[in-house]
Amino acid sequence: MKSFHSFLDKADERLGDGLEHVLCAHHRRRLRALGWGDVLEPGGDRFGERAAVRDGNRVEVLIDGEEVLPAIEKAIRGAKSHVHIANWHASADFRLTREPGALTLRELLAETAERGVEVRVLLWAGPPVPAFQPTRGLARSEQRKFTDGSAVRCVLDSRERTMHCHHEKLVVVDDEVAFVGGVDFTALEGDRHDSPDHPPRPIGWHDLASRLKGPVVADVADHFRRRWSEVADENLPAPHVPGPAGGSRVQLLRTVPNSTYDFAPKGEFTILDGYLRALRSARRLVYLENQFLWSPEIAEVLLDKLRNPPEDRFRMVLLLPRKPSNGADTTRGQLGRLLDADDGNGRLLATTISAHDGESAAPVYVHAKLGIVDDEWLTVGSANLNEHSLFNDTEVNIATDDHELARTTRLRLWAEHLGREVAEVDGDPADVVDHLWRPLAEEQRERERRGEHRTHRLVLLPGISRRAGRLQGPLRGLLVDG
Repeated sequence: MKSFHSFLDKADERLGDGLEHVLCAHHRRRLRALGWGDVLEPGGDRFGERAAVRDGNRVEVLIDGEEVLPAIEKAIRGAKSHVHIANWHASADFRLTREPGALTLRELLAETAERGVEVRVLLWAGPPVPAFQPTRGLARSEQRKFTDGSAVRCVLDSRERTMHCHHEKLVVVDDEVAFVGGVDFTALEGDRHDSPDHPPRPIGWHDLASRLKGPVVADVADHFRRRWSEVADENLPAPHVPGPAGGSRVQLLRTVPNSTYDFAPKGEFTILDGYLRALRSARRLVYLENQFLWSPEIAEVLLDKLRNPPEDRFRMVLLLPRKPSNGADTTRGQLGRLLDADDGNGRLLATTISAHDGESAAPVYVHAKLGIVDDEWLTVGSANLNEHSLFNDTEVNIATDDHELARTTRLRLWAEHLGREVAEVDGDPADVVDHLWRPLAEEQRERERRGEHRTHRLVLLPGISRRAGRLQGPLRGLLVDG
């Protein structure tokens, strides 16, 4: 029986390798035909030349809904000229805060529009077939709620590629401040109002967003302007370019599928470009928080880092959800490959988090889309590490080489996940991974195995599959990437 299972594993490995080779070759042909073939070629610096680099910006990373949502509400309340929102889905009855008397999103936007502020909301129209949420009927219903009896303009965008969506989440206020991140204005699938303490609730929601000031805001505003102008048939003026507001260099990175918009007929794939450049350059640390880890292009770079570590103290830490909304086996299959490449050297650590009260645990859904490399490069936005986000959905991320911001953000997140003070995790990353992350995650996994109560939110990611999952990744990619 053991030899039979070994045979199945070997067959699965070869089939998986073959399918991923076909998928990567398809992507390479597609990008070359569109003039984006160099994205997959090694070389160059972390920023590259595909997206403009803006100097003089202030970037803040807001962690969890507790920080993100009130900051957006405050910006909207202070709007003088316009509020532009692009989102995967937004619910009219969603409240950005849970303060007593908090307005619903519909009420907040309607009151803002009554003051003479132009409010425009651009949402995905939903899938053509009601196979999953938000359905087109639900999207139309929410659209009516936003617009009926108000001066708010809400437009649904159905220009998606088959089986894909408009996934970006951004807010622009007066062309002076912008928010780019992963938070949707809805309670669909989970509770966005989470905090670093992650109190037990039906489904908590760990997420991130960036607050931007400075010249890069004009890039975010222009992206919205271009989409809106085509979908709503209303030409908006070129955005005002704010003056310097800080010392950070920032790139706006996007996925815009080809043949979707006239403003980018051959598409844009700078999120893929940015991730590949940064991950290839890694020397000491790769830290990723993401909802999915499917992409074979990303996985191949990570595999190479584990097989050929740049230095002995190189570490790779992944924070992923225990049960992704879909593609769980796909992600687990890629993790199995990464564990094999690590070969017991302890350079890779794959974890998840949950809420607990000492007696019971509840899931915390890791919805964040964050990458940090060597504390020298940081990206945050809406893009997952899968074929949808890197090739076929509309997505927006920002990237910066602000070393202090990257390091401070990592330390804040590590303190949150490890339940420690920032000063306690402010050491050599390899030491923190080896002496804090790994022992704590392994202890909690062992407590789960013995049926004991968890004492901490961090735990090793369970259920890594080397067989079914190994095949599902490339199969899914071939099916969804037309």
